[in-house]
Parts: sequence; C-alpha cells; structure tokens
Amino acid sequence: MYETTYHRPSSVDEAAAQFAKGSDSKYLAGGHTLLPVMKQRLASPSDVIDLGKIKDLIGIEPSGDGIAIKAATTHYDVANSDTVKKAIPALAYLASLIGDPAVRYRGTIGGSIANNDPAADYPAAVLALSATIKTNKRSIAADEFFKGLFTTALADGEIITAVSFPVQAKAGYSKFPNPASRFALTGVFVAKTPAGDVRVAATGASQNGVMRVPAIEAALKANWSAGALDSVTISTDGLLADIHGSSAYRANLIKVMAQRAVTAAG
Repeated sequence: MYETTYHRPSSVDEAAAQFAKGSDSKYLAGGHTLLPVMKQRLASPSDVIDLGKIKDLIGIEPSGDGIAIKAATTHYDVANSDTVKKAIPALAYLASLIGDPAVRYRGTIGGSIANNDPAADYPAAVLALSATIKTNKRSIAADEFFKGLFTTALADGEIITAVSFPVQAKAGYSKFPNPASRFALTGVFVAKTPAGDVRVAATGASQNGVMRVPAIEAALKANWSAGALDSVTISTDGLLADIHGSSAYRANLIKVMAQRAVTAAG
C-alpha cells in the first residue's frame, strides 16, 4: 500500500473541503473496494476521507410517502430496520443477502451505489423503486444516476448524503448468488406502484451494469403474476458471458429470478 493521508471529518462540509485540498483524494465508506485496490497498489490516493463516522450520514427516517436511508447507514442496519421492514420489506430482505455478516456490518448503501459494481444488489433496488439519490449538491433520479460499469452521474468530490425510496404497492427481490463472493450472478428487483406502473431492474447480468427489463415490465403490468412471464423471452444482446455463465444462461436467470421476485412480492 502506498503512503496516504487519512482524514476522519465530522461533517459533510468538512469532508468536501478536505477532498478539495488533496491532489488525488478518495472518499472511504465501508472500504470494500477502495482498500483492496490500495493494498494491491492499483490505487494511490493522496488523501483518504472517511465518511463512515459522520453522524448526519447515518440513520433511516420516514420521508413523505416513503423512507430516506442516509448514505453511511450499513447493510446490517437496513436489513434489521423496523422502518424499512414496514415500508418496503423487499429492501430489507435485499440488504440481508449482501455478502456475509462482516460485510453487512461495515458496508454502506451510499458506498455501494457510488461504486456501482455491476453485480451489486442495491443498484437493482434503487432503479426498480425509482429512488432519488441526494447529494451535498443536488438530487438525482435513479434513471439518471447509473451510467455504466463502475460509473455514475456523481461529479468529482460530490458526496451522496441519502437515498429516498417511495413506498410501493408490491415489491420483491430474488438473486442467484455466486457461491464464493455472494455477489449476484443475476438478481432481479420488481416493483409495482400504487398507480399500477411496474418497474423491473436486473443486476449482475448486463455488460453495462444494472438495467431495466422492459419485456418483463410490460408483461407484469398486464398481469402481475409469475405465470405472466412464462412466454417472455429475454434477449441475450449486451448480457455478460464469463466463466460463471453464458449470456443465454443469464437471460434465463433474469426471467427465473423475476418470477421468484413476483412470487415473493405477493
């Protein structure tokens, strides 16, 4: 690991100021991506600014017709939150599937979506639930936030402060995990709004990261049932193919995981 200067700010403004002073600064949330690449000498930030202890970034609150989860809230806290379980049970369930207990105790929702790993769980929920990502500078709609593999709409130095999720009429999540990493080989989040609109997002399957699945959305809007997807065919265009599974295998997983998610949603 290269030499770096570690900072532990007590506020978002202080963190942003420290970031601006460094020649090559990086924010640290749970550390599951930044620290490994630093140990491998693939990254050498001049300054590491730890956001994990900023009190204003921790907590879960009711917000209008939904809930707001602050960025440094851990996966463990989301999974075990009565507020989340009451408002959007599928979101608490998703958080309970992330990694192992050690990962859930340290990893944060803000760090996960800022990193935008193509096999991470949270991006599927953020996109399917049409969440709003709030930063220290602005609010960003989910459809505008994810830009591709490990790429988001965040500007250099911008800090995610919270994610707001609207309550749904129905929502469910199912994933086929890699048995070693527990990342999603393919995971699908389905959501039906009180007005009857349907959004479906898949993670772990696309070459461009998290994606909407229009064919499944259309079928579920017409008939919200697992059986409605029996005749749906998912195109292999743009899907991942690697040692874990072909593009055709992942296309089938999208359909199967969507059916299981609908069944879980009820």
